[in-house]
Amino acid sequence: MQATCMHGGFAQRTEMSASASSSFLTGRSAPLLHTSRSRCSQQRRRQSVTTEARSLEAGMGLFGTKAGMTQIFTPEGYKEVAERKIPKPEVGHLKKSGLPAYRNLREFKLKSIPEGFEVGQQLNVTDMFKEGDLVDIAGKSIGKGFQGEIKRWNHHRGPMSHGSKSHRLHGSTGASATPNRVFPGQKMAGHMGDKRIKSRKLKILRVDEELNLIVVIGSVPGKPGNLVEIAPAKIVGKNC
Repeated sequence: MQATCMHGGFAQRTEMSASASSSFLTGRSAPLLHTSRSRCSQQRRRQSVTTEARSLEAGMGLFGTKAGMTQIFTPEGYKEVAERKIPKPEVGHLKKSGLPAYRNLREFKLKSIPEGFEVGQQLNVTDMFKEGDLVDIAGKSIGKGFQGEIKRWNHHRGPMSHGSKSHRLHGSTGASATPNRVFPGQKMAGHMGDKRIKSRKLKILRVDEELNLIVVIGSVPGKPGNLVEIAPAKIVGKNC
């Protein structure tokens, strides 16, 4: 059994929305590449677009910072910075709520606004969670750089006997004649990790009010110093 310790304190809540959806769209345009007279006179690189859609949460959550196997909540919020270090729309959003500039701002999407919460209220982790509760902890996983498909996708390796030339090489990636291309999404070598993941249904083993300490059974995403989000676990048929 693996246990994870989390230190708690205060996190700042700025604004709640019961129906607004949240999505992130990133990408950059690529220029047209002009080639010499060949089969195609021009080639266009497709624009890389990543979309992240937020799903409904089971309840209000908190921010935490991973320190080894520990989550630390600072009393001043997550984390107060100079206004010039965050986008101006966020500065205006925080000023409207009467709050200082925070580096981290996140929406917890809920079906309805819980009772007893107000804009600018400080949330105490020991008041929100108790022993035996199940929580979902989300964060960015540890980046492992460029990896082959054996480590990245758990593919089988080739024969290791003398004469084999494909010990850890990938196999065929597509037909040669039809369709004469590699399908998008083919599991191949590439960048591994450094993605948002969520550890679900981690049980709280202990809550120490004096030390502001939470202990959960299971692993927490990311490396030491990672920012994580802690919210009540989503259980089908119970709260979602």
